Amino acid sequence: MFNENDKKKNRGIDASFVTAVIFLLFLALFPKYSPFLESPQHDDSIVGFLFKLYFFIADQTLGIVHEAGHGVCYIFHCPQFITAANGTIFQIAFPLGIFLYYKKRQNSIGAYIALFFTGFSLSYTAWYISTSDEGLLVPASKSFLGVDGYHDFNYILSQLHLLDSYSLIAGIVKFMAFAIMIYSVYKMFMSALEKRS
Repeated sequence: MFNENDKKKNRGIDASFVTAVIFLLFLALFPKYSPFLESPQHDDSIVGFLFKLYFFIADQTLGIVHEAGHGVCYIFHCPQFITAANGTIFQIAFPLGIFLYYKKRQNSIGAYIALFFTGFSLSYTAWYISTSDEGLLVPASKSFLGVDGYHDFNYILSQLHLLDSYSLIAGIVKFMAFAIMIYSVYKMFMSALEKRS
């Protein structure tokens, strides 16, 4: 017969395990539905709709955090290079900060969910880098803010004399993104299994 503590422990195991399974399924389907990858597939199924909704929400969230990074530099008058880089720095630092917060509090599932989103944010960054060859100007139709703007990575890579290597850099960042997402899902499963013992 289970006592009350055993019931709570089993509920935690089940929630952790279900969370890990959901993220594993998301990761498995990510290459098929991601708008950041080379050839996302059009799918009118419920799964396709859910991914479209998810990516819309994620794009808006990442866009707000990204632009906040630039905004901080507009307030503090950072050099142009730092201003261009700070959007991506914020976009990656935000979920990484949440990971560190939960890690410090020993909430492993919360920590690895945040780490997963750090990888997700890097996948978005990889896509952004892969468009560096489109020019310095981002037209309003492609801009998060709906106004003409500068392409951060066209500027950054040009300043570093690496614009010709944009594709290689994007590939490395994409590899890192997937490695982080895979690692975080693995750690979610390990955390769920540790709760059983």
